[in-house]
Amino acid sequence: MSQALLKTPLHALHLELGARMVPFAGYDMPVQYPLGVLKEHLHTRVQAGLFDVSHMGQILLQGSDAARALETLVPVDILDLPVGLQRYAMFTNEQGGILDDLMVANLGNDTLLLVVNAACKDQDLAHLQAHIGACCSVQPLFEQRALLALQGPAAAQVLQRLAPEVAGMTFMQLHAVRLLGEDCWVSRSGYTGEDGYEISVPASAAEALARRLLAEPEVQPIGLGARDSLRLEAGLCLYGHDMNPETTPVEASLLWAVSKPRRADGARAGGFPGAEALFRQQREGVARKRVGLLPQERTPVREGADIVDAHDNPIGKVCSGGFGPTLGAPVAMGYIDSEHAAVDTSLFAVVRGKKVGLKVSKMPFVTPRYYRG
Repeated sequence: MSQALLKTPLHALHLELGARMVPFAGYDMPVQYPLGVLKEHLHTRVQAGLFDVSHMGQILLQGSDAARALETLVPVDILDLPVGLQRYAMFTNEQGGILDDLMVANLGNDTLLLVVNAACKDQDLAHLQAHIGACCSVQPLFEQRALLALQGPAAAQVLQRLAPEVAGMTFMQLHAVRLLGEDCWVSRSGYTGEDGYEISVPASAAEALARRLLAEPEVQPIGLGARDSLRLEAGLCLYGHDMNPETTPVEASLLWAVSKPRRADGARAGGFPGAEALFRQQREGVARKRVGLLPQERTPVREGADIVDAHDNPIGKVCSGGFGPTLGAPVAMGYIDSEHAAVDTSLFAVVRGKKVGLKVSKMPFVTPRYYRG
């Protein structure tokens, strides 16, 4: 028998709001609400959307050696991460492949907050406990805390009605904030390409906070469908689709996320799994790369579609694809042979036996609007 789906603290609210629920990463999650995916996407771009991302895993690392210990597992500068800031990071394996991507925030007092992907959170917790559990405390907050994302150009004016101090935050800052009398961690970040916030809130208080935010005229509930189309337009990777243990940060076009102090010529070069493989790829290049793709017809090009050149030679596969409501056209990302990765290269996707023209494109497809002050 299949295991029963888990529920987030907002599950009853999703049903009350008329959400269509689907299994996702072991949870029963809202894919859309009565507004529909297209309108939810566009509403987030012009107003504010509220997303339930409580299925993701929150983990606390505590101890004087926590930052140094975490650096043995990620190619990111954690030791010099200022208090009140967060960074994007990746767990790598010995071949340089990506085990998961995550956010790491410095809460101060030798405490780091990690947010990891829902489908990977149990293995990530085991990974941390096995490799650095002797150096620092590793505390999962899976049941104790929920995570809400308020995204869109109106997010700041909405949230500052509850906590005026959030207005002064800039992109990737994280502060302890009292919301409706509850101790929350609020970061100015998200995964839509828009300005906005992610709010870690005690699970018992999540529904009250969600209802309060949804009571604001600018805010609509947004499901996983629009979350996916928003992040795709922003050129952002989804773990398990655009990266996996067989994909390295260099191949995934994520070398920017390998901090300069951890690179081959950096002050603390290497020291993480797969460092030598990564440095070798930096020196010698890679055979394939993740690129943006713009279909030249209205036909959406989906994950798994083969990519061929003008002579029908197979050169790659689509890893994410769909319709981009902001652009009013299909968009996709894929891994292709590096020799074909130059912007504006003409290629083809094979969709149900038919060739659909593609152009290699810069990413993001939609200009981000992160608030940098």
